[in-house]
Amino acid sequence: MHDKTATLIGSALVLLALPFVVPLLGLTSSTATQIVVLAISALGLNMMMGYTGLVSFGHAAWFGLAAYAAALAQKHLFHGQILLPMLTGLVFVALLSLVVGALLLRRRGVYFALMTLALSALTFSIAFRWTAVTGGEDGLGGFDRSTLLPLDLSDNLTYYYFTAAIGLVVLFGLIRVVHSPFGHVLKAIRENQERAEFQGYAVNRYKLGVFVLSSTVTGLGGILSGFQHYIVTAESTSIEFSGELLAMVVIGGMRGHILGPAVGVLFFTLFREVLSGWTSDWLFWFGIVFVGFVMYLPGGIVGIVQKIRHTLSPPPDTAAAMSNRKIYEGLDLPASLRPAPFKKAEVLSATSVSKNFGGIRAVREAGLSVAPGQIHALIGPNGAGKTTLFNLISGKYAPTGGQITLDGHSIAGLPPHRISQAGLARSFQITSLFEGLTIRENLRLSFQAQHAGRYNMWRDVDSYTDIDAETAELIRFLGLEGIEDTLGADLSYGGQRLVDLGIALATKPQMLLLDEPLAGLAAAERERVSRLITTMAQYIPVLIVEHDIDRILGLSDVVTVMNDGAVLVSGTPDEIRNDTRVQEVYTGTGTPAVTGARAANEAQGTPVLQVENLHSYYGKSHILNGAALEVRQGEIVALLGRNGAGKSTFLKSVSGLVRPRDGTVKFAGTDIAGMSAPDVARAGVGYVPQGRGLFSGMTVRDNLALGRLARPRGEGGAYWTEERIFDYFPRLKERITSHADFLSGGEQQMLAIARALSADVKLLLLDEPFEGLAPAVVEDLFRVLDQLRTVVPIIIVEHNLDLVLALSDRVYAMEQGAVFHEGPASDLLDDLDYRKKILWL
Repeated sequence: MHDKTATLIGSALVLLALPFVVPLLGLTSSTATQIVVLAISALGLNMMMGYTGLVSFGHAAWFGLAAYAAALAQKHLFHGQILLPMLTGLVFVALLSLVVGALLLRRRGVYFALMTLALSALTFSIAFRWTAVTGGEDGLGGFDRSTLLPLDLSDNLTYYYFTAAIGLVVLFGLIRVVHSPFGHVLKAIRENQERAEFQGYAVNRYKLGVFVLSSTVTGLGGILSGFQHYIVTAESTSIEFSGELLAMVVIGGMRGHILGPAVGVLFFTLFREVLSGWTSDWLFWFGIVFVGFVMYLPGGIVGIVQKIRHTLSPPPDTAAAMSNRKIYEGLDLPASLRPAPFKKAEVLSATSVSKNFGGIRAVREAGLSVAPGQIHALIGPNGAGKTTLFNLISGKYAPTGGQITLDGHSIAGLPPHRISQAGLARSFQITSLFEGLTIRENLRLSFQAQHAGRYNMWRDVDSYTDIDAETAELIRFLGLEGIEDTLGADLSYGGQRLVDLGIALATKPQMLLLDEPLAGLAAAERERVSRLITTMAQYIPVLIVEHDIDRILGLSDVVTVMNDGAVLVSGTPDEIRNDTRVQEVYTGTGTPAVTGARAANEAQGTPVLQVENLHSYYGKSHILNGAALEVRQGEIVALLGRNGAGKSTFLKSVSGLVRPRDGTVKFAGTDIAGMSAPDVARAGVGYVPQGRGLFSGMTVRDNLALGRLARPRGEGGAYWTEERIFDYFPRLKERITSHADFLSGGEQQMLAIARALSADVKLLLLDEPFEGLAPAVVEDLFRVLDQLRTVVPIIIVEHNLDLVLALSDRVYAMEQGAVFHEGPASDLLDDLDYRKKILWL
């Protein structure tokens, strides 16, 4: 409250002094009025850009439209008045922006921004050409501002203070909005829109609300500008003016302080007025300044001030803050989070659920049910469909077929916010929280989502004492007390995991979906989160996807195993542990699907790749934890492990797509750790990602040409020429002019490998090359890879163990980002019991 009051008092003092300070710089008092007008407009634009993250390149449209509407209203309806024309202009813009916003907000990101640009261009064209209504290029004049008794608004100083008073009222209103429940949701949308949806917020309603508010406030600036100059012209709707407004917001600072855009307006106006007296090219120099702010000072002028303040008074050390948290073991789930007793035997039921992505059947007739007080685990190998089923239940995707019910009510196909409001919450595999908000704000937003005041735009968010009390209870239960005001981005990975779990729990769900809540946690944190899950499950049933099979079988009451998009079996943990079908899914049958192609390779070839102590992260998630591996000339090395073990991350770290934090990657005698992906590719590493990653709109020939375009072609000419590639993949020669998206799955996989081989490639990385292929195609590809080993060594990640063990010379097995087994592939291929010992439970 103190900061809000200080902001208003400080702004009032500046506004009082501004008309007397500006003349000291050689400018007129009208410049002071213009500064206030532009500040109002920029504050309106910043409600979209700074607080919601919606970028508008066409906000001048609302500035000009409101001015035209007010001018026409005064001219034809309210002669000699000023307030009623102003009100007419505001109502017109509010209603029009409501309709236009409903259309534009159907698109996100760059598409939304481009449509606002088109809106400004369209508005300018109409205003410039519709001479009968707008005055065309001469503009629409005849404004009268002298009749607001007892004020003589024809006097410039009087009109300035009239405008300043309105500006102060606008600032007060926007401060109330920013600090209201509505305003806090806007910040959440800016930080993480998907998470806000899964908290239970109808995000599109909030975005439409702020679109109307922003347009109306900017329109108010346009009306005041029209009365100041006694005319409105088409230039007030132009793209150029939209760009100037956007530049003012960026230079001042979008997020640091609500007055950031006003500071940017002051900078822009003084820069223009002072520099234009020296040179007609002032806009060129302003452009350079603007680019400099965007590249090097994205926080704007306000951001510079905050950096100086932080330098003089550093915030508390995050590590120290984490050590100050208070953990109370054995706490029961707060009573406010316990749902009412369930009346049905099944809280969640999924029946015959299917999902198709084009021609791919990701989930096929899958079903499961979760009863009260139950922890139900969903497990399966890579590509089994677990995450897709999770997303279908939680509303991220709509099912192609089947039924999903929550407490007897159908939720199939509902959007995430409605499913959350119905009583189902979820956490995410990769932590998903609002990193720019504090722990308290992250959790309070979830409680607020269930509150009747979640749309309130006026009441202060801190006045909801019931929400604050519930938030404090949850913070204590999670063991985060003492660090409530730490930003989400400043937390350790374990702290972020707890907050992610708390965000889901704070929506007061009847059913909780947890997506790999233990992934990446240290042993102590894994134990703590496991106890929290067990405690929560006494009141809230839990459906959990987790790849730590040992621990999850110890936690769960029921386990459902998926494979190839369908449910393989459901049962108790003991039944699942001993089920031969489940064991075959994870360890294979012991009989290779393809035999006889693998040649003995006993020779110890020259090392091509040597990886030692490799550590890689996704954000704060520690994925690779000291991984090590060696590949020799003339061999195929298999990299095995459960889902989430770090196999794909290992390939990406070697290929340069993920930058390792530590460790060495020696390739052909050179350490390539930390090199960019293009440089690694040019060094001779070919990478084929899971999903192939082809240029679908290009032909086979074009894909191959792009594969070698920027890479060396070996000594004495091209190393992997088209002819040589066709020796291994003759089918591609037949389809050379076909587009990649018209190829069969097997042909696409062959093309992906061929493209990776193009140019001078000395090492090939393959991620799930046999995924989704028919048996006959698998056999063909198997033999091609067997032949390739004599020319280029290969690292292969593949969940079909029978195939990969039959193909490989040596095996490395990973768990939690580290290699725990190394040895010949033949040992695991021939001895199924040994394979289960290494790769099963």
